Amino acid sequence: MKNHRLQTQIDHLVVAARSLDEGVAWCEATLGITPQAGGEHEQFGTHNRLFKIATPRYPMAYFEIIAINPAASSQKRNANKRWFDLDHPALQASIAQEPAFIHFVVNTSDIQLASNTWKAQGLDTGPVVQAQRQTDKGMLQWQITVREDGQRLLGGTLPTLIQWGKADDTEPTRLHPRDSLPRSGVSLQNIMVTHPAADALKTAYEALDLKDIAISEGEANIAAHLQTPKGLVVLQSRGI
Repeated sequence: MKNHRLQTQIDHLVVAARSLDEGVAWCEATLGITPQAGGEHEQFGTHNRLFKIATPRYPMAYFEIIAINPAASSQKRNANKRWFDLDHPALQASIAQEPAFIHFVVNTSDIQLASNTWKAQGLDTGPVVQAQRQTDKGMLQWQITVREDGQRLLGGTLPTLIQWGKADDTEPTRLHPRDSLPRSGVSLQNIMVTHPAADALKTAYEALDLKDIAISEGEANIAAHLQTPKGLVVLQSRGI
């Protein structure tokens, strides 16, 4: 049953790379653009590059290339596993061969309510944690669900939840990465998800009023259709 108090939509797609240099080279070869500079996530020991992929259908959407930051301070990192399974041996083995599309993140109007709604369905995406990184436009702050083991659920097809701003932020204007990104020449056309438990996934999406994602039964996979300078490109996660 849809929760009428929640508004949820695609926030960003996630590609994992062994290094940011490899991620940038993959992006240039695959999508035909060079991503913008991103920043560092001290508490998770990662860093990223970004670009906008927003369309009227997905107005908030951007694209993140993320990698473990070899220069990150171990003293500033939390003791848990990194987000998005970046410490998982199978994922690390996969991205050692080539950067991979692995996941997507959705922003929601009440992350604690959204998280509790999924927990009631037996889907524990982890506690809501506060995160931030510095940008030339100011401090980006957000709340995000991250399990202590770092795992994504349902082969990555259950998205991570995010809400921009601090937990006590009552200011209606919240800084979002998309706001400072220029048009990239890449746009998100649609997302299609398959999973053996497609009915459970549909129920989970509907409960958060998450729309515009086609779901069908099959092996765990996310297919993102992107219009790019190289034409239509379909990225597939294939359950990595």
